[in-house]
Amino acid sequence: MPTYDLGLEHVSLAFATKNIFTDVTQGVFEGDRIGIVGKNGDGKSTLLHLFKGTQEPDSGRVTMRNGLTFGMLDQRDPLDDNATVREAALEGREDYEWAAETKSREIVEALLGGISLDAKIGSLSGGQRRRADLARLLLKDWDILALDEPTNHLDVVTIHWLAEHLKNRWPSGQGALLLVTHDRWFLDEVCESMWEVHDGVIDPFEGGYSAYMLQRVERDRQADVRETKRRNLARKELAWLTRGARARSTKQKFHVKAARELIADVPPVRNTLELKQMATSRLGKQVVDLIDVTQIFEHAQGEADIDPDVAEMEASASRVDVVPAMYAEPQAHGSIEVAVDDLTDPRLVDAGVPEARQAAEQAARQAEEQTQESGADADDAAPEVTSAAQKVTVTGRKILDDVTWLIGPGDRFGIVGANGAGKSTLLKILDGTITPTAGHVNIGKTVKFAVLSQRLDELEKLGKYKIKEVLSRYKPSYIVDGKETTPGQMMERLGFESAQLMTPIKDLSGGQKRRMQLLLILLDEPNVLIMDEPGNDLDTDMLAVMEDLLDTWPGTLIVVSHDRYLLERVTDQQFALIGGKIRHLPGGVQDYLDMTEAIKNGKDPFADEKSGKNCKTRKNGDAGDSATTAPSVGGAASSPSTGDSSSASTPKLTGKAFHDASKRVSAIERKLAKLEEQKADLEAQMAAHDPSDYEGLGKLNEQLQAVMDESESLEMEWMELSEQLE
Repeated sequence: MPTYDLGLEHVSLAFATKNIFTDVTQGVFEGDRIGIVGKNGDGKSTLLHLFKGTQEPDSGRVTMRNGLTFGMLDQRDPLDDNATVREAALEGREDYEWAAETKSREIVEALLGGISLDAKIGSLSGGQRRRADLARLLLKDWDILALDEPTNHLDVVTIHWLAEHLKNRWPSGQGALLLVTHDRWFLDEVCESMWEVHDGVIDPFEGGYSAYMLQRVERDRQADVRETKRRNLARKELAWLTRGARARSTKQKFHVKAARELIADVPPVRNTLELKQMATSRLGKQVVDLIDVTQIFEHAQGEADIDPDVAEMEASASRVDVVPAMYAEPQAHGSIEVAVDDLTDPRLVDAGVPEARQAAEQAARQAEEQTQESGADADDAAPEVTSAAQKVTVTGRKILDDVTWLIGPGDRFGIVGANGAGKSTLLKILDGTITPTAGHVNIGKTVKFAVLSQRLDELEKLGKYKIKEVLSRYKPSYIVDGKETTPGQMMERLGFESAQLMTPIKDLSGGQKRRMQLLLILLDEPNVLIMDEPGNDLDTDMLAVMEDLLDTWPGTLIVVSHDRYLLERVTDQQFALIGGKIRHLPGGVQDYLDMTEAIKNGKDPFADEKSGKNCKTRKNGDAGDSATTAPSVGGAASSPSTGDSSSASTPKLTGKAFHDASKRVSAIERKLAKLEEQKADLEAQMAAHDPSDYEGLGKLNEQLQAVMDESESLEMEWMELSEQLE
């Protein structure tokens, strides 16, 4: 048996209702970078606690090399509520101590940026506490570092920083890392081997997450097992990985030829054209249009806020001794004059104007009192507000700054942005929950929204009911992927067992509640689905199940997530909310990271747009200046640009011209898809044709050449239009 630096020897462990490990022997060597995956409840976190010594095995033993130091980030932090951030996270270090050394300064600025070192731990939000605990751990030297869901509460920029930090934390062959996370991009980027925890055992795999998926499918194939749901999902995910996911196009850790053979018969993850056609029939032409929308957030200290992220950052920034952030998110500030009849106008209330909120609360109290006294309906008892028309100036941070964004039927858009950028506010504007300070939100007549939020409030109200009772409120059958499916079958598809039908909602785990929340939303049959961090509390297998279900969903999909793998997997286009603008990301999330890197280096990635704004005249009826709003309106364009979107020599389109060009781009894409089918058909005919029939082969070749020429011409037109649109 090998001598591990840290290992398990014939370890068995069982809890009241489940065997976690059965005679497991596995361990860690110096230089290992191990990612740990498995279903929720199968023992990933327990494994780390066994290594740490906070969990004792029933039999067997845990071995550790003498003098080895082991640091662990637990899902529950050990920080003292009464301690300050300096005492708990920096363990008393003065500013000159952590700022003098490059490595420690990066850690503090990346994780504690915008947080006051004098703030009490008990006053921090959950996300701030998490970052403080991670900073505390990373500031120490450890031989082995174990991280349990380290990316929770981190934005994309910080996740990218953490990946680079862990890759460069130790010299090659030194130190060791154990990583439990559902973030598959992070696993692929950081880990060099994988452990799959399941059914009481630990199966090792070489390579990162992509390599693990290949070996897992190959293992099933070699064992000649029947096609199971789990295997199909794995093969479908492998197909997506192999066919050019942008996030791993530069770093594939598995043999491409072998992978392609395994997924040769797996169709594309979704038929985008067919889904768009279905969505159009369900939705009509208009879904949601943001036209010249500006949302100002006027924050009043001590009051509830529209966007928790914004509130968190602004509250921290108002305190003394605040750590400078590694990356300062660009912000737009300004004023807007709003003409209102009274202070209860929703534009003022939703902008956080204190006087407006007080007036709205007073009006609500008066309405409630009159209702109780008279027994009349609240609408009848509402007090009359008689005040002269007035103009109110709203001053503060612009979460959205003159944004025009068109969302059509079947669009699948992903939104990324830093914590505090205002993503939650944007979602509430889209579904009509918030009235923007200026501009218009046009929602189609046939739109039926559903929102999968980060909170489980709606599900908590059903806590006393059993799953079977809740499902009985819905239709007996639905059409999913062209097949008739019952709610119970959909429930099983999301990882539940039929025996759980009698389980009360309140007894479900966090991950199960998350899946049940998604199921009930889909059973309501919305045609516009808004998802805010849908991957919370889900393991990698359940994420794949959810993604597979969304692949067949024909409505409009808007997803906000810091999980770049999930975001690029379920959406066709990605956008960044940055500096009050919604900017299209033709190259996916990497484009956003490039923007933030430029900003960190003191450059302005939008300088060309600003210079272009000065030489353009805004025409009547235009949605806005193209130099600044083209990325916003980019929702109407369905393909990434291959040219330089900031080139001053490329004419930009506005207003009706932009809309017409967007339609033309979509038409070209449909035509190119048909030409590609014709090309494949002609090539197949030529391959099967009699090789001695030169005349017949010549005719087929002429047809093939004509198709290729037409495709080339259309591709050139598509590229030119895309440059102007992006």
